[in-house]
Amino acid sequence: MTIIHPSAAQIDEAAALLDAGELVAFPTETVYGLGGDAENPEAIARIYAAKGRPANHPVIVHLAPEADPGYWVSALPADAQRLIDAFWPGPLTLILKRAEHIPAAVSGGQDSVGIRCPSHPVAQRLLSAFHVLRSGTGKQGGVAGPSANRFGHVSPTSAQHVRDEFGVSVHVLDGGTAQVGIESTILDLSRGFPALLRPGHVSPRQIADVIGVAPRLPDGTDATAPRASGTLKAHYAPRTPLALLPFAAIEPILVAARANARDKKIALVARASSAGDWARDSGVHFVAAPEDPQSYARELYGLLRALDRANVERILIEKLPESVEWIAVNDRLGRAAAAFEGEGA
Repeated sequence: MTIIHPSAAQIDEAAALLDAGELVAFPTETVYGLGGDAENPEAIARIYAAKGRPANHPVIVHLAPEADPGYWVSALPADAQRLIDAFWPGPLTLILKRAEHIPAAVSGGQDSVGIRCPSHPVAQRLLSAFHVLRSGTGKQGGVAGPSANRFGHVSPTSAQHVRDEFGVSVHVLDGGTAQVGIESTILDLSRGFPALLRPGHVSPRQIADVIGVAPRLPDGTDATAPRASGTLKAHYAPRTPLALLPFAAIEPILVAARANARDKKIALVARASSAGDWARDSGVHFVAAPEDPQSYARELYGLLRALDRANVERILIEKLPESVEWIAVNDRLGRAAAAFEGEGA
């Protein structure tokens, strides 16, 4: 993936906008974030309003590499420090008890807060510039940054995706295409044990290797878990109806569509080995699915946005292996499909 490096003047301009309470969309290695000063309740409110995000749905605070994570939390457990040492900068968000001086608005009113340090060089330059601006005030300059898209829609992995969502109403700092392509792993450490709230690039096995215990995996039964970004049942959805099915269930739908001579094509996202002759059918808009989890994750959101532009009737996606390697991609696809449950997609 190509990284674009904005000029020093562009970085300073974006940091100054954040300092003034304005919003800036910025690149990370996962997706583009819609950033605002994490210690400014008015800026946080602007984020929620721009996205149409429920006020009780928390946002993640992004920190410069030189920032002090302890400033944001009431205590930094030993396991948290071990994970920071192992995975920061990188796509791991830690949920910890929020320090009293941090606005509750950033965590949807909860007593916890999500923090991470992104590895994208442009994000680091922006966060460091903002950190310097705020350090004279005794503050750390963290940036609250949910994904830079309308709430529930497909996350953006390029500056153009952000412009497609918000037009010229949001200042965009272009850093090229995101290299990971899906949101960060979210690990809750706020309750005395590790619990995975959102799978991502950092795997449960990698976490266990660092802290010596496997995190609890999300299974829908953890009633005491804090609310976290991207964990609603329906999320990450394109505007075109989408269904996630085994290929054996997809083929009858394609047969029926062929018999009915539909005006629009049906999009099929599947492994080439499964698709067979459907990959060349005139009524099918076929997209060959990446064969490995990392490539699939990197291409997923761009693929869904492209299919929205393709003017297809609906999107059928071949269900992926239910193994730990695919847990993050399965999570995103499952939530995208849940947005259309009951619609006959």
